[in-house]
Amino acid sequence: MKTDVDIAVIGAGAVGLAAALMAAKLGLRVALVEAHAPAAWQSDKPDLRVYALALDNQALLDNLGVWPAVKARRAEPYAAMTVFDEVQGSPLRFNAGELGRSHLGHIVENSALVEALWQALRPLNNVSLHCPDKIRAISNQEDSVILTLQSGVEISAGIAIGADGARSKVRDLVGIETSAHDYAQKGLVAFVKTELPHRHTAWQRFLSTGPLAFLPFGERICSIVWTLPDERADALLKADAGSFCRALDSAFAGTLGKSELVSERAAFPLRRQLAKTMMQGRTLLLGDAAHAVHPLAGQGVNLGLRDVAALREVFIAAKAGDGDPLERNALQRWARQRFSDNAMAAYAFENINRVFSNDNFALSLLRGPLLGAGDKITPLKNAMARYAAGI
Repeated sequence: MKTDVDIAVIGAGAVGLAAALMAAKLGLRVALVEAHAPAAWQSDKPDLRVYALALDNQALLDNLGVWPAVKARRAEPYAAMTVFDEVQGSPLRFNAGELGRSHLGHIVENSALVEALWQALRPLNNVSLHCPDKIRAISNQEDSVILTLQSGVEISAGIAIGADGARSKVRDLVGIETSAHDYAQKGLVAFVKTELPHRHTAWQRFLSTGPLAFLPFGERICSIVWTLPDERADALLKADAGSFCRALDSAFAGTLGKSELVSERAAFPLRRQLAKTMMQGRTLLLGDAAHAVHPLAGQGVNLGLRDVAALREVFIAAKAGDGDPLERNALQRWARQRFSDNAMAAYAFENINRVFSNDNFALSLLRGPLLGAGDKITPLKNAMARYAAGI
């Protein structure tokens, strides 16, 4: 069986679904390939995987018609950010009011976002779903790309989009190499109830072992993302709840009082991985397939959704000029710009982690004062806040 479409998207995570929905909303014929239907969002069991969704990506989801559905599930706004160091010094504070906004972003669960996108996509008559199915082969042609699925289905598309994660099969099949660095760290995630209210603030404390974030999630509930050396993360995963919370409260300097573990714990390895190009032939890479970054700034999914937003602008500009939205030169410009932006972000996050997450004595004396100085330089502080918020 053969299917002819404008765009074939491989991967139905948040970025892949957003790309497929974006293209379909612009009237393009879309095929979506995914190995498994997404797990349902559960109101009584929050997803440990959460995102600090920036305002520009909230606007993208609103344009796609899914933001109300995400909010109806669960989305916690945060109006401030406080960044401080374990070494004495003044914190760096961002406030939405200083930027003329009511909030800087929302904390959303991966499953809530994915389910809202999936349900918006499924009824569209210009979308063909190939799920469960997997990619077996890709052949880039001059004016098209041919995909062969494990089911035997063959898809001919104007372009293919690989949004199938950091271990991308699409990337491997088209021969795109990556540069990578293993941080020898893990990100430990859980939900905790705090003694003191979080005040709709996203908190981040830099420690010599790695940053620790408390993200507001509900009434005195926070999602934590704790970057730790591998062995320490593994030990804390196995520790009893009381020992874990005592270690957590110590690491966070009791900023929100005593914590109580209210969920399971999980940890995932951290590494920086960048594809050496985001376009090969007529195959594009988006999201983690193109760039996996350190989670300290909560920008991973934001970068992926910005890939989608930038591609949307390419398609809209072409349609406005009666051109071909899949024209190669425009796509190559998109690939170069997004590669540059993502690489700069990845290395910036890595260098911040390197400077702040170490026990070098000289650097330890500088870190706290640096944050305090940054808080007093209003133009610099506002520029950082605007970047984080996507405005």
